[in-house]
Amino acid sequence: MHAVKVDRANTVLYCDEWVATVVFYRDLLGFEVEHETDWFVEFRVAGDAYLSIADARRATIDAVSGKGITLTLHTSALAETRAYLEGDGVAATPISQRWGAEVFYCHDPEGHRIEFWSEQSTGE
Repeated sequence: MHAVKVDRANTVLYCDEWVATVVFYRDLLGFEVEHETDWFVEFRVAGDAYLSIADARRATIDAVSGKGITLTLHTSALAETRAYLEGDGVAATPISQRWGAEVFYCHDPEGHRIEFWSEQSTGE
């Protein structure tokens, strides 16, 4: 049996708060727009990883209002990322240690949980 070969990944979030959620990822997080229509925006997150925001009112799939979704994003500037988001009014948890990494959480306007993480510092 051959393994499935994937060379690009895209997550699609169906949103009731579509405009605010697009603004969050485009303007606040600064993700590059790869493709855009009047109800769907695809962002390049990193390499061949993409995130799309679809207006649930125009799609055939309902929004889940952020329930059951966590986006995990690695950054080498964890504290700076948290300070930046809080400076723009985004509520973020304190940085804590989980799974051998340092993490904090926040939510986008639709309520999707976002985990920002970085390797745990060794104190050296």
